[in-house]
Amino acid sequence: MRQLLLDFTQAPEPTFENFVPGRSAEALAAARAAAAAGTHERVLYLWGGPGAGKTHLLRALAARREGARFVRGEDYRGDEAGAALVLDDVERLDDARQVALFNAFNERAFALIVVSAGAAPRDVSLRRDLATRLATGLAYRLQPLTDGEKREALAAHARSRGFALSEEVAAYLLTHARRDMPSLMRALDVLDRHSLETGRPITVPLLKAALQPELS
Repeated sequence: MRQLLLDFTQAPEPTFENFVPGRSAEALAAARAAAAAGTHERVLYLWGGPGAGKTHLLRALAARREGARFVRGEDYRGDEAGAALVLDDVERLDDARQVALFNAFNERAFALIVVSAGAAPRDVSLRRDLATRLATGLAYRLQPLTDGEKREALAAHARSRGFALSEEVAAYLLTHARRDMPSLMRALDVLDRHSLETGRPITVPLLKAALQPELS
């Protein structure tokens, strides 16, 4: 059971394929195009609240685009260069790093700059000259999935693995497990394997047995 619990905490690597778009289909399409160098825009700006999937899309894009570099805002040094800079949480840039990014933009150190933020370019907590530069490309707001959309995505994933997901199990997952979609999908994968190994059906009691040590 300890290994099962560990599996619950190890979400799969973010990809475009395991991103559930919900109302953010346009953002997903733009990220795919940027990953394939299929856009002439210099900036892709993705924004939204916590849990909307910004980091997921940025990591998926960086893994797919040749020469891309994924960097967290607080880790950006300003001396990076390459085909694409993929910068997560741009608001975490301090003043010096904001100046460095502004200079990198003007010097065309990157063919593409992809950033994530918690607010739209006009409202983001950055220097106005930098925010203005970041507003010159494509900007998309990522909307978090509703519980209904999460249930639909979980049910479809369960069907692809050959079992039906009951409403009771889905509700328990959404109430007691980590609510981001990669973790929820991984939970179903682990439970399916455990069910096959033990001969027990995927039910709320099986979920409780797996999750209760973490909840306590």
